[in-house]
Amino acid sequence: LLRSARLGSSPTTNVSPKMPTKSKAAKKKTVKFYVDCWQPVEDSVLDVATFEKFLRDTIKVDNKAGNLGDKVVLSTEKTKVVVQATDGVIAKRYLKYLTKKYLKKQQLRDYLHVVATAKNTYEMRYFSINSEGDDEA
Repeated sequence: LLRSARLGSSPTTNVSPKMPTKSKAAKKKTVKFYVDCWQPVEDSVLDVATFEKFLRDTIKVDNKAGNLGDKVVLSTEKTKVVVQATDGVIAKRYLKYLTKKYLKKQQLRDYLHVVATAKNTYEMRYFSINSEGDDEA
């Protein structure tokens, strides 16, 4: 009798392990990435619309290029390209890789580079070339 009373009052038998609920599993996390192209756009070197089209055609989702579906949404804001991805489909590093690939295709890789300016933002900048020692004859 004493033994059964101890087993019944044991805290481990009454506590069930917590399982994740379906509502948390169904919740999708959306991440926004920005690629700011204001310097080359102001100089008419680069067009934001063609860059967005390049990204739309080359971003791979489920190992298929151009298969964006509902997981990736691309849009433009004046001189920025905005990439919204759900469930971590796209990494920020992948966006930098595609941006460098676009610059190489447009033969701008020698003049522009991609720099991270914030946690979710890249910016295209010109290389700073110092010509101080070239003036001597």
